[in-house]
Amino acid sequence: MTTGSIKGHITVDLYRKPGISVTTESFTVGTRRFPIEDLADLRTARGPHDRLTVRAVAVTGTVLGGLGLVLGYSGGLYHLTAVAYLTLGIAAFVPILLAVAGHRLRPPAYELWGCYQGVTMLLFSSDQEREFGQVTRALLRAREAARFGGLAAPLASTEPWRPMPR
Repeated sequence: MTTGSIKGHITVDLYRKPGISVTTESFTVGTRRFPIEDLADLRTARGPHDRLTVRAVAVTGTVLGGLGLVLGYSGGLYHLTAVAYLTLGIAAFVPILLAVAGHRLRPPAYELWGCYQGVTMLLFSSDQEREFGQVTRALLRAREAARFGGLAAPLASTEPWRPMPR
């Protein structure tokens, strides 16, 4: 907790990790610094799927579809054995398995978008869901603190709460 130099009130660190800092006055990612008052219309999204996974699914699907067309038009489907049909049936699941494995091993990034000085831009991106959630919550708390005039210390009492007498 440090004293802010601009307004004379206390600046509270809401989230701080290497390269990422959220305080009640600013949001810093790497070398970019965004004052909280200048951020608007915050929203979350998921980034695109991994390009390698998309290409692998497209290529295997195209090859299997082409093989099916060639065998269908050439009459080769009538001369195939049961093992060949079983192999073609299993091969039809290869694109699905590639898509599932790619999504699990290389999931789309979590993205935080917002308007900064009237321009919509990507403010923060992370592959880790937990880190993204912590940064997003800290940023929302910072915006609430800026909107309501800062974070004040909670009211404390030496006596526990008692209902009012009637």
